[in-house]
Amino acid sequence: MNRKLQVKIRRRLGMGFMIAQRAYIKLYLITMVEQHRGYGYEMLVAMKQEFKPYGYVPPQSEIYRALHELVQQGVLYRTKKLKGNDPKVDFQEIVLYHFTNDGAEKAELYKKQVKTDLDRCLNMLHKAVNDNYS
Repeated sequence: MNRKLQVKIRRRLGMGFMIAQRAYIKLYLITMVEQHRGYGYEMLVAMKQEFKPYGYVPPQSEIYRALHELVQQGVLYRTKKLKGNDPKVDFQEIVLYHFTNDGAEKAELYKKQVKTDLDRCLNMLHKAVNDNYS
């Protein structure tokens, strides 16, 4: 992975106060594609269920924007297929996401960079709890 791409990805992570929502969502989308769960709508439903107990429901628009960015960045590509197995009866198309030829490598780099940012955020949160609630 070249240095220019690394810097570009780093900027997109949102190196502000805490991790950017889209970077957080992309992390989970990449992991779902790694686990061969790349059906767009299923990823949306899974993420909403996963985070609901924590008081966070990722907006549908942000999930689809994150998927679109991953496609634009050459990490993922989309395919369409019929939802059912019988083309005579099943007309609904679903969108599946897969890694491009070098997408898995790009995704791994992205995940490493997000991990660094998550560790920084965790340390800041632990500091706030320790400093203010001890």
